[in-house]
Amino acid sequence: MFGISDYGAFAAAFVLLLFLPSPGNLALISSASRGGLSGGLASVLGLLLGDQILLWLTVAGVAAVLKTYPPLFIGLQWLGAAYLAWLGYKMVVAKPGEGPRIEITPGHYFRETMVITVLNPKAIMFYFAFFPQFIDPVNHQGWITFAVMALTISVLGFVYCFGVVLITHCMAERIRANPRFSAFLQKLAGLCLIGFGLKMVVAK
Repeated sequence: MFGISDYGAFAAAFVLLLFLPSPGNLALISSASRGGLSGGLASVLGLLLGDQILLWLTVAGVAAVLKTYPPLFIGLQWLGAAYLAWLGYKMVVAKPGEGPRIEITPGHYFRETMVITVLNPKAIMFYFAFFPQFIDPVNHQGWITFAVMALTISVLGFVYCFGVVLITHCMAERIRANPRFSAFLQKLAGLCLIGFGLKMVVAK
């Protein structure tokens, strides 16, 4: 179908990727709980753009470059780890009621989620290693094949991410009504981001 070896398996694999715990999911929840629907939707758009950047970088041959020069990929891992750890640290040390200093406007949510997605090793490995396996070299239709795959990723990603944001937004009012619990969740989210960062550099 459109040069994709197994379209159903490709879609299923991407859905499974979305459901796995990741910095991207954490960014969606954090943005929706603090920035409301506008912050959450901005975060969704940032995540979708990050996915598209990785997809088209793969198409452009970046995967081959990283395979030829492994230090580039290792450097990217360290950069992503440092960024996540920095975000997590700022959330942990923020005083109760102060709110995260790094998230102010919808544009902030958008940029941060996009960067988190682009630097997420799980997403990088999906696009650079797993994604090409679904391209049928015999029936490949050039840019049409990549466009169909990009559109599929965008639609599935939007449906999932919007659902996460909507559920989080509905629960956010109850969470904010309890300042202590809200502060606990903020610090827990920060520790999780630091943990994701450490996992990037340890599990290599």
